[in-house]
Amino acid sequence: MNFKPLHDRVLVKRVASDEKTAGGIIIPDTAQEKPMEGEVLEVGSGSRNENGKLEPLDVKKGDKILFGKWSGTEVKMNGEEYLIMKESDIMGIITSSKKKK
Repeated sequence: MNFKPLHDRVLVKRVASDEKTAGGIIIPDTAQEKPMEGEVLEVGSGSRNENGKLEPLDVKKGDKILFGKWSGTEVKMNGEEYLIMKESDIMGIITSSKKKK
């Protein structure tokens, strides 16, 4: 797929959600909430500030992110579902917490 978001927009793929509860109950697709976590696939070039200078985005390709429940616009490309959203819709970047010895 060749898609490049413009300006401060980001292309995101939702992560797969669990189909079972902690107790082992299987949740049907119709009852599942869509996950609010995703992976950044592509980013735009950034937005322009008041002086016309290009400000790069804080997120980059490959980042795991958390976003609002109603954020972005759902699109379907090549049979896959994606979200296109503005960087301002992203609440944060998820990092792995590795324990230090």
